[in-house]
Amino acid sequence: MKEKNPWHTPVTIIISVIAVIAIVALVTVAVLQNRPLPQKYKYGIVLDAGSSHTALYIYEWPAEKDNNTGRVEQTHSCKVKGPGISSYASVPLQAGESLRACMQEAEQRVPSKRHQETPLYLGATAGMRLLNIENSLASDQVLRAVEEALQKFPFSYQGARIISGQEEGAFGWVTVNYLDDRLTQGLQTTGALDLGGASTQISFISDNYDGSESPSNSVSFRLYGNDYNLYTHSFLCYGKDQALRMTLAQQTQSGPETVLDPCFNPGFNETKNYSVLYDSPCVSDRKPQKAPATFNHLGKGNFQQCQEAIKNVFNFSYCKYSECSFNGVFQPLLQGQFGAFSAYYFVMNFLNLTDTSIPLDTVKEKLTRYCSTPWNQIMQRHPDVKLKYLAEYCFSGTYIFTLLTEGYNFTSESYSNIKYIKKIKGSDAGWTLGYMLNLTNMIPAEAPDSPPLPHAGYVSIVTIMAIVLFILFILSLRPLWPRCSKRPQII
Repeated sequence: MKEKNPWHTPVTIIISVIAVIAIVALVTVAVLQNRPLPQKYKYGIVLDAGSSHTALYIYEWPAEKDNNTGRVEQTHSCKVKGPGISSYASVPLQAGESLRACMQEAEQRVPSKRHQETPLYLGATAGMRLLNIENSLASDQVLRAVEEALQKFPFSYQGARIISGQEEGAFGWVTVNYLDDRLTQGLQTTGALDLGGASTQISFISDNYDGSESPSNSVSFRLYGNDYNLYTHSFLCYGKDQALRMTLAQQTQSGPETVLDPCFNPGFNETKNYSVLYDSPCVSDRKPQKAPATFNHLGKGNFQQCQEAIKNVFNFSYCKYSECSFNGVFQPLLQGQFGAFSAYYFVMNFLNLTDTSIPLDTVKEKLTRYCSTPWNQIMQRHPDVKLKYLAEYCFSGTYIFTLLTEGYNFTSESYSNIKYIKKIKGSDAGWTLGYMLNLTNMIPAEAPDSPPLPHAGYVSIVTIMAIVLFILFILSLRPLWPRCSKRPQII
């Protein structure tokens, strides 16, 4: 009787074929799933029109994830030559013209096929806020000139406007926490300390602040499924440039011909104009009536006396709330870590004081030594630094020290919670990224949907299924096993 060949069993053949096809299909899918695909990007442009200068930032993010979890990153920045746009109040057309070179750079940096869909924003900060207070017509003319200039470029122009100090503080907080992945991972947020030329902002989350006390300082967010009640306040006129004006104004109330200034290095000597010094809403009402046209500004270089002069521009005499920072402004207890950027970083980096693990007494000693260093030695050590900035570092360092400790109430214990930062993961710390994220709805109010399985889980399941199918294939050959075992052995 002829033995039946198990290979000819229809069921066995079908199982084998299906198993082979399934294995090939799974392997193919796995390869295709993990094959790198060419990434497409979208872009956004924000111009930060500050009091002393304007800067342009270009951001990009994965095109297929612009409303989900796509990471927004800064790809380019361009510092506009010349002063801030508020300086062109008498010649507004030049404000728009000043932006041309950086905008042409943006044309080159953003792929031409993306130009029409790339949003373009300009936000003006404290310099323009001051100009608007002093001369609203002039500020309107400057913004109009800027708008006309920007509309000539092939981007999706979204407007130019003066942003409030509260917005500047809140968007800076969003930027710092977004770049540090704290919003998506549910980590404790980082406070933001921003110091510009004309204003300074502080923003942070405090457990003992629910917004009921001083509601004007409260901003509520719902980001990535979490609710945040943010304390934020902006002090106009307390940026480092305007604070310097106020400090000098305190010393020139009698209209002297010579001012011996403890906030400038010994040997510093410069003739200054009274009209220029008092040409700002922060000090214009204090100009002495019978002052000469100019005065000699001499450096004395005394940190302690400088700090006393700076303290005079703060008002600590009253507080109608449970606790205040200065000028009667409510501020809850400081909490958590803080990122200090903009002028905070640039000044303290120059002075080699960005390491906040250094005790405050040591910081004070280093500032004392720097301020007492003769001006000619300072110039010899830093020949490449612009003299205007170089001359002001003693004041700026002392002002930052005083603002943080006397103004915002950082202590010797909490000072180490501050981190001076310039960039986070390649992007500049500042309000511009948070501003763009808000206007383009790039941060969802709810947590984004996630796939049912992470990539590793998907690969694991595919592997297990392949193994199971392979075992089935082996089992389908079971009818062959007895035949093989019954073969005669050769001795």
